[in-house]
Amino acid sequence: MVEMIITGVVEVEPPDVSHIVTEDDTPVDNIFSAKQQRLLVRSLYASWQTDRKFVADSNVGVFVTPYRPAIVPDMFLSLDVEIAEDWFAQEHRSYFIWEFGKPPDLVVEIVSNKKGGENGKKLDDYARMNVWYYAIYDPQLLIQNQVLQLYELRADGYVPVKNLYMEKIGLGLMLWDGRYESRDGQWLRWCDKEGHLLLTGEEAAIAERGRAEAERDRAEREMRRAAALAEKLRALGVDPDA
Repeated sequence: MVEMIITGVVEVEPPDVSHIVTEDDTPVDNIFSAKQQRLLVRSLYASWQTDRKFVADSNVGVFVTPYRPAIVPDMFLSLDVEIAEDWFAQEHRSYFIWEFGKPPDLVVEIVSNKKGGENGKKLDDYARMNVWYYAIYDPQLLIQNQVLQLYELRADGYVPVKNLYMEKIGLGLMLWDGRYESRDGQWLRWCDKEGHLLLTGEEAAIAERGRAEAERDRAEREMRRAAALAEKLRALGVDPDA
């Protein structure tokens, strides 16, 4: 009996996504949620120093299959992926897991009412999706007894963790009291392992201006000190330029 061994690559047709609704006119929850989402996304693109490519966004549908409705996180982060060049094509308009090759690595949900299922159905959905980390930010304490709860995916599902630094991502989460977009309050922010805040583009520009001004002040002080020393030398009959 002769056995035939056939080798080669089997090409699989991508699923048809022409029927999928990737966006509609549903508004975000509220003004605070919109600001908080912008803060999380913009600070990543402005200041995160990483060699890994990533996609971070808010209110974009995440599709597990073409046959189930999207889950729409308030914010997600996915590492080692890129947005397609033709992002207007139907197959690239949302986060299709089969196109990106993996689920997001982190999802953040911002609680604005008691009906969102953040600590129920969504908790189960993201675990089944194999999202490494899931953060529930509940600034009004509507569904949990603490403002921020981070979950990490283990073999048997999500486990609540106290350490807010996510080793697999290389980022941490923290609560920060300060001003963003002309509003003072408590905000959810990124930080590094040492707890240093990941700055927004505006904050980074202000910090850079501060450093530049400090350097100018230092240079001016040094010039004044050198001029005073030269004057003293001349008074002693010593030419400082000789």
